[in-house]
Amino acid sequence: MQIIHTVSDLRAALKNQSSIGFVPTMGNLHAGHIQLVEIAKQHAACVVVSIFVNPLQFSPTEDLANYPRTLVADCDKLAIAGCDIVFAPSVGEMYADFDGKNLNQSMTILPPPIANVLCGATRLSHFAGVATVVMKLFNMVQPSVAVFGKKDFQQLFIIKEMVRQFNLPIEIIAGETIREASGLALSSRNGYLSDAQRIQAAQLNSALRAIVHALKNGARDFLNLENNATEQLNNAGWEVDYISIRSSLTLQPAQSQDKHLVVLGAAKINNNQAGKTRLIDNIEEDI
Repeated sequence: MQIIHTVSDLRAALKNQSSIGFVPTMGNLHAGHIQLVEIAKQHAACVVVSIFVNPLQFSPTEDLANYPRTLVADCDKLAIAGCDIVFAPSVGEMYADFDGKNLNQSMTILPPPIANVLCGATRLSHFAGVATVVMKLFNMVQPSVAVFGKKDFQQLFIIKEMVRQFNLPIEIIAGETIREASGLALSSRNGYLSDAQRIQAAQLNSALRAIVHALKNGARDFLNLENNATEQLNNAGWEVDYISIRSSLTLQPAQSQDKHLVVLGAAKINNNQAGKTRLIDNIEEDI
């Protein structure tokens, strides 16, 4: 496995590859990431995993400085998984006008209005930062296939739209969410939680599963289902950003005739060591 830090070295290493599978990450890898690598290996001769904590998608109040950076451990996991190339660029390599403090990225991808709801309602400009860095990485890696996890469902939707609307020759493949036995979705942010808090954190998935169960049993008062789940989580000590039932095809609010649904949630759980840890989850279900 090669570990590459510059775009010029990356392009040289990939020049003669017949097909390239790509998994973009911010590092601090867990089993969910490794599953994405395994999916990519099934679709391409050469698999590239990028590890880059992207400043452009963090607001000034978010945890950029404290985001876990575990490159050595990540590379060990990727080598075992059969990754061919790890691309771990510096901020200056990713952003040509970076002056040591400011990115100065004046040209960015403007995502569709769906980026301004759900997670985008409280994380302003987040998805513009995600779309911009993913477009940059796509240009650097030139993959035929890219694999993203379903846990970040809104991100996956926006990336698919970007690829479709910009006519990029890349197949986007979605990897299923990997969970702990409790139902808690694997996430780098789970590392902020104690064992007791991880047990409590599974309540978010339980709330979403309860909504899915109700939908399967014919419930169609979506607002009532959302409000009840929000109230239950808030009463259990959470700070809920949103619980939302949406069309999985458009991400618009679900209508009674919709059959392809996704139930999404984002909420903050109190963490005595790191303040409030924001977790997201979703369940996609055909009704």
